[in-house]
Amino acid sequence: MRENKARSSVLPVAPTRGRLRPLGLDEVRITGGFWARRRHVNATATLGHCRDWMERVGWTGNFRAAAEGRIHRDRRGREFTDADVYKLLEAMAWEAAGQGAGAPLDAEIAALTEVIAPAQEPDGYLNTAFGAPGQEPRYSDLEWGHELYCYGYLVQAGVAQTRARGAGELAKIARRAADHVCATFGRGGIERVCGHPEIEMALVELARLTGEQRYLDQAALFVDRRGHGTLADPEFGRAYYQDDMPVPDATVLRGHAVRALYLAAGAVDVAVETGDEDLLAAVVRQWEATVARRTYLTGGMGSHHRDEAFGDDFVLPPDRAYSETCAGVASVMLSWRLLLATGEPRFADLAERTLFNVVATSPSDDGRAFFYANTLHRRRRGTTPATDTDSPRAESSLRAPWFAVSCCPTNVARTLAQLPGYLATADDHGVQLHQYADSEITTSLAGGHGVALRVRTDYPSGGQVAVRIGRSPDRPWTLSLRVPAWTAGATAWLVDPDGSRRVVAPGTAEITRVFRPGDEIRLELPVAPRWTRADQRIDAIRGTAAVERGPLVYCAESVDLPDGHEVDAIRVDPSARPTDGPAGPDEASGTVVVAGELLAHAEATDTAWPYEPLDRPLASDTDRTGIVLVPYHSWAGRGPSTMRVWLPTAEPDRAAEPELREEKDRPADPDSTPKGR
Repeated sequence: MRENKARSSVLPVAPTRGRLRPLGLDEVRITGGFWARRRHVNATATLGHCRDWMERVGWTGNFRAAAEGRIHRDRRGREFTDADVYKLLEAMAWEAAGQGAGAPLDAEIAALTEVIAPAQEPDGYLNTAFGAPGQEPRYSDLEWGHELYCYGYLVQAGVAQTRARGAGELAKIARRAADHVCATFGRGGIERVCGHPEIEMALVELARLTGEQRYLDQAALFVDRRGHGTLADPEFGRAYYQDDMPVPDATVLRGHAVRALYLAAGAVDVAVETGDEDLLAAVVRQWEATVARRTYLTGGMGSHHRDEAFGDDFVLPPDRAYSETCAGVASVMLSWRLLLATGEPRFADLAERTLFNVVATSPSDDGRAFFYANTLHRRRRGTTPATDTDSPRAESSLRAPWFAVSCCPTNVARTLAQLPGYLATADDHGVQLHQYADSEITTSLAGGHGVALRVRTDYPSGGQVAVRIGRSPDRPWTLSLRVPAWTAGATAWLVDPDGSRRVVAPGTAEITRVFRPGDEIRLELPVAPRWTRADQRIDAIRGTAAVERGPLVYCAESVDLPDGHEVDAIRVDPSARPTDGPAGPDEASGTVVVAGELLAHAEATDTAWPYEPLDRPLASDTDRTGIVLVPYHSWAGRGPSTMRVWLPTAEPDRAAEPELREEKDRPADPDSTPKGR
């Protein structure tokens, strides 16, 4: 792997090796459009919302109780709530990085740090759920206690503060905790792992920040120990927390989705820093298999509610999709690390899909309510959650202001705060654009030659991406633009500064030349709506089709149907091309209209037998209509509704018949219909 020499210090992920060098939050600024609006809401509403709720439900108060010796009777929340306080601090630190020194967020970080600091023990131990008189001993429940998991987020918050503002008190707390972890879990210490991976990524990032080898060594130890049975066998089996086999031996991501993705991201970090090409290749293979067989159209991962886990291959029921928001965040983290290590655009493709259709779906327009799970089919209209109490996580049928387990709101907050760092990279030869947003990019190439770019785009609503050169060295260099995989089958164009046009295929389009200030390069992407069908092995959605437009997945909502119809009445005609419709609920992207029909409204008292011969002609008492679809990320923004992404087609799926006959005598898979909690 190539050695990376960062030009920026404000980097959420700062590998010292890899194919590409990430650009920091001081090198990339999002200035408008889809993501600027969401980042503004995150900064002005979501951060304060999370802070206020954690104070209301007592999670920040836990640190006061620990410092005052009353934690054994006064602690509130689950055993991992410390982590959410740390995630909030990390989000605040990255957001502050885009503001001048002395910004209001700096004072908020300092105030929250003052609450946390007195709870830390002299040896660096810091956890409000274990270790105090009247509580269970330290590290007595590594399977479920989440102590190391919490440290991971603390360390990442300390790294964020240091890179954004220089080492402060939060960074000192995090460093003491990391030193305690190394002393306690190093060679000759507790030779076990945490039931929830997270500490691995954090220790590698701390090693990158400080240059201290012991942090990297400890992260590598945790990765090496995984899969050797150091944890007790849980109800869901050792695969639940990836303790069933060593990391390099796995062929696909399995078990609890967030745990699996966090571990894979940590393994990539270790592989990159240690030069372990075999470990990196193993994670790439796992990613490939998972994307091919265990990932929803939205990029969501995890089809089991009962254990928040991946299902077996092709077990992707839309109405039982768990697709946890945190798993979406973790998937983006993993894809970003693989992109930096390999330079392959397919990793940016999945990151884009997941950002637009999972991460952007979770928060409400005002940034004060969230989806924890992201179903692809809502059969019944949801109920509006109470605003004065937390909600059950997966069972919340609409976005809720807070959850008893609120890992997702703070994970979204920190992702949006650091989002500019996911847009672009550089190498010795030039600059690469991976995600498209109105932005300004300023960096330097090899030899210290400065480059400044101005990106203008209406993406994802439109497909025009214009890159204007503001500053450039007087020598050739390469500008690379990702051509998304979703353009396959259509035509994308690259327009050079001299006006010449050429068709570009999915992957990467490059221009190498001596650029001059004022030169403009345009990428023209075909964002027209298109039909999508699923692999026939995904049993749950045979005979259906979905609509995508650019990187966005679309869905039908009952609020757009006439006469009180629900989405179970829809049948569509994929032989007719979908068309753009009027402005939709999201100002950044309009509606799509598809040809279809609505079945006659079924009464609740209908007692007819619900099965019929395959060759029976379609019913004639249907209403031919144009069915309006909206971007999936906007669904439920207009109140309770039914919703579905995969729409039944108007003709039986004849191609599926032979396989159906072959499978009719196979035993049922008990995991194909996950049980609710």
